[in-house]
This record gives sequence, C-alpha cells and structure tokens, in this order.
Amino acid sequence: MLIAVPKEIKNHEYRVGMTPAGVRELVQAGHQVLLQTCAGEAIGYRDELYQQAGATIAADAAEVYARGDMIVKVKEPQPEECAQLREGQVLFTYLHLAPDPEQAEALLRSGVVAIAYETVTDAHGGLPLLAPMSEVAGRLSIQAGAHCLEKAQGGEGILLGGVPGVAPGRVLIIGGGVVGTQAAQMAAGLGAEVRILDASLSRIRYLNDRFGARVPALFSTQDILEEELARADLIIGAVLIPGAAAPKLVKRAHLAALKSGAVLVDVAIDQGGCFESSRPTTHANPTYVEEGILHYCVANMPGAVAKTSTQALTNATLPFVLALANKGYRQAMQDDAHLRNGLNIHRGEVAHQAVARALGYGFQNPNNVL
Repeated sequence: MLIAVPKEIKNHEYRVGMTPAGVRELVQAGHQVLLQTCAGEAIGYRDELYQQAGATIAADAAEVYARGDMIVKVKEPQPEECAQLREGQVLFTYLHLAPDPEQAEALLRSGVVAIAYETVTDAHGGLPLLAPMSEVAGRLSIQAGAHCLEKAQGGEGILLGGVPGVAPGRVLIIGGGVVGTQAAQMAAGLGAEVRILDASLSRIRYLNDRFGARVPALFSTQDILEEELARADLIIGAVLIPGAAAPKLVKRAHLAALKSGAVLVDVAIDQGGCFESSRPTTHANPTYVEEGILHYCVANMPGAVAKTSTQALTNATLPFVLALANKGYRQAMQDDAHLRNGLNIHRGEVAHQAVARALGYGFQNPNNVL
C-alpha cells in the first residue's frame, strides 16, 4: 500500500502524521510512504531523515492526495484538503465531526473511508489514540491556565502555586478522565489547591486511590458545580463523550458568579466545548474575554508542543496504520472491533452512531457497510 503523509495546514499546527521511525517500520513491512516536503521540518524531522528511512518526498499536497491509498495525518482535513480526497481512499486522522457539519458533509461527498483516531477503542473501554493527546492537553491546560492567570495576560494576577505565607490558586477540573487526571497531577505538582468533579462513582474511587486527600474528587451535582465555580481561579473543562458533542456544563449565566479575572480552559473545544461561552481559538490568538472571564479555547492545544505530541501520537497510531496497510481497511476492521469503532464515514454514509446522532444523519452499521 502507498501511505501518504501531507503537511498539516491548520493554524500553528506543527505536528506530522508519521515520524521517520514510523516510516522505517512501514517500509520494512513492504509498503511505500510518500511524504510532502517539509512536513516535519518545523520539529526537526527534515526530508533527509524521511528519505533515509525509505520515504519518497512529494513536492506538494496535490501529489500526496492524488497518489496515496491511505492518508495519515493529525488534524481534521481543512476544506481545501477535503476537496482533494477521492472515493475509496482511506483517511486516518483526528476528525471530531460532531461539532463540524461542514467537514462531515465534505467527507460524505468525497466518498472517502474516514477513520477517526478519537473513536478507536481498546479492550479496557479506553480511547488509545486519543489518550496520548489527552495526556498532553491535560498537562498543557494547567501550563496555559497558569500563564493566563498572570495580570499582563488578563488574569487575576495569581501565582497558581502561591508562595510561603500566601495561599495558592484554586483549580477546578470538570471531568476526571485522562485529561482531568493529567491536569490534576500537574496542578497539584505546582502546589495549587485542586478539586475534580465527575459523575461516575467508579472514576471518583479511582481518583481517590490515585491522589488521596491531596486532590479531592467530588460527585458532580449542580449545587457542587456552582459552589466550586464561585471559588475557582482556574477552571478546566475536560468532559468527553466519544464521538458526540461535549455537554455544555458551564452555562453563560454561571460567568457572573465567577471571580473577575478567572480563567476557563476548554480542553473539550474539539468536540464543541463544555462551556456555553466557548468558541474555538488558535495559538496565534488563544484567548478572549467574556463578562470579565478569560477563555482559552485553542482547538489544537498539543500542537504547542509538537515534537512531544508527534512522538506520543505516532507511537499509538503506528500499529493501526500497519494493520490497515497489511490487511486492507476492510479486513483490518473486520478482524478488530476496536479499530472498527474508529470508522466514522464510509463511502458517503455515516458509520458511527454518536456522530450520526449529533449531526442528524442516518446511521449505517459498520458491520454492514464493511
């Protein structure tokens, strides 16, 4: 199979869909890899490194999309990329379709077979291709939030960890999954006072075992949410429903009760955001203020640490890329129910139930379309 890797074109996106080490594994397995020139240059992966690993370098994106049997990338295809996809071509990347009907429509029109990293599952009920970026984003959310709390950035002027004789900042994390757990670890490590809210008692027990009394995990109710929102300096939105739009847990009306200069970091913004007042931002212009509250809603947070993120992501995706290339997409997904859960769109039909429900399309069972 010819696996093609384009250069990412989203604002300030420096990740790349394949490392030179990954290319070497694919070539040794008997496949061809076509990489757009300079695709990894921003993070030190020069074209020569890919060539040494066995890749062929394409002059532009048009060649990548025209020749590739499977397109492997990082972020959801932008409109000009969707226009270059063709019927039966396999697209393997993050999609986040639930809040993006325009992208969904373009992919349906193209006839592509679109497999989303974020809905591939594992035997433990996890999301193995989302988890690496959730880990990065969870840690970055505290780093970014701490910076936003500085007065010059529009925040309260609080040092998150405090100093001797001065109380630390308070961090509220809504959602105790991978993002929330990593955010809690970072915030507690800085010395902040941290609370996690979650609606799953089993997850709360896990968090209690992991952090103990150092980071209380509370069962989320409206009363608890409103009480903790009023006290928090930094609020992290970390709620995920696989494939579906994120629930709007913090309403616009809640903003009036928050501290002036408090910071909201919406890590769920790829899935539409879990704050009602959220809208996507970029690394070039990451924040905005509504009702005195600073919002940080960058839709590709891990792109800020692109080299770490690329390595972490491709460590997770490579086995699936190899399976798709070795067996072909139909056989690979028939053999692996967890990879099959990644199928979002198949040749003009929506093949993921949560995506179909969110966008109002009919659902085609992947077992039938394959």
